Amino acid sequence: MAARIKLPTVDPFLMWLVGCVVAASVLPARGSVLTGFDFAANAAIVLLFFLHGAKLSREAVLAGVGHWRLHLMTLGFTYVLFPVLGLVAQAVTGRLIDPTLAMGLLFLALLPSTVQSSIAMTAMAGGNVAAAVCSASLSNLIGVVLTPLLVTVFIHTGGGAGGGMDGLASAEKIATQLLLPFVVGHLLRPVIGKWVDTHKKLLQPVDRSSVLLVVYSAFSAAVVNGVWLRVGPFDLAVLLAASAAMLAVVIAINGVAARAAGLAREDAIVLLFCGSKKSLVSGVPMAGALFAPAQVGIVILPLMIFHQLQLFVCAWLAGRWRREGEALAAAAAAATLPPQDEAAMLTRAGEIGLPVPEECRPGVSANLALLTRHARIALGEESA
Repeated sequence: MAARIKLPTVDPFLMWLVGCVVAASVLPARGSVLTGFDFAANAAIVLLFFLHGAKLSREAVLAGVGHWRLHLMTLGFTYVLFPVLGLVAQAVTGRLIDPTLAMGLLFLALLPSTVQSSIAMTAMAGGNVAAAVCSASLSNLIGVVLTPLLVTVFIHTGGGAGGGMDGLASAEKIATQLLLPFVVGHLLRPVIGKWVDTHKKLLQPVDRSSVLLVVYSAFSAAVVNGVWLRVGPFDLAVLLAASAAMLAVVIAINGVAARAAGLAREDAIVLLFCGSKKSLVSGVPMAGALFAPAQVGIVILPLMIFHQLQLFVCAWLAGRWRREGEALAAAAAAATLPPQDEAAMLTRAGEIGLPVPEECRPGVSANLALLTRHARIALGEESA
């Protein structure tokens, strides 16, 4: 029977995001209500980055820090290749769609990699989890500072559409909402780190609720400013095509670079998943800090599309890597086992030029059966 192809399921969080967009489109917050949502979103962002700092384990980073070449390659994909592709995507799509949407493509290209999903998919594919923790954490740690700088260089002062906030206001908001809570959280890790590590499931809603609050608040402001008069099906199709093209190019170059660098299979998996993804959890709050309220809803729309696309593609790739790893492990295990029956024994003996007289074959077969049982016990395939 032919193997059935399993398609990755839709991330439930995406449905919540879509729900927020629909809710903001039908019932946008206005006036003092919008102000209240903005305040709640800002408070959630501060808490989010505080917890990100507290969750950053120095031990986990040190465990994988020795793979410096792998980490440099991952950072090169995240902060060099992606920005180049983002500039190209903005230049091409800016002639077809709203320039602010095209700017959103560039913005997503400047973001750090994901943490949770990169590590989870690395583990699923059989990669180097310790190195993935280090690469993803390092990407996000650097991104807290580097992404705002890249946005300032390529968007706010680089001819980007709309301009957004002025430099002083952006710097002040980044310092108070992102950097300061992150640093304080990390400095307090010796005090609260154990509690944070043991309550990860309770803390996950903070990540998601902060994103949902920002999305609803941002899209409310965007709807009031006529976002759906500016964005139509054609624009969404262009964004999807541009996102798919960027992801395809990154994954293709990723594979070539891994082979050229001679990376081990486990490290090539880390490069793939940490070097080809962008963080929605970090990107949405950063957009709120870096762009004017009326722009945020439009700017993060490409990121939301890219986020789900990368989950679909990377989930499929993780499953493929896992199946290949299982096949390699099975082949390696089979190669260590003696021939399983007399016919296989005679075939193997013929391959190496070893004659087995007919009167000796029963004894040889019995010895091989005993050796096979011991080998299976050693491999954990059979109990003693």
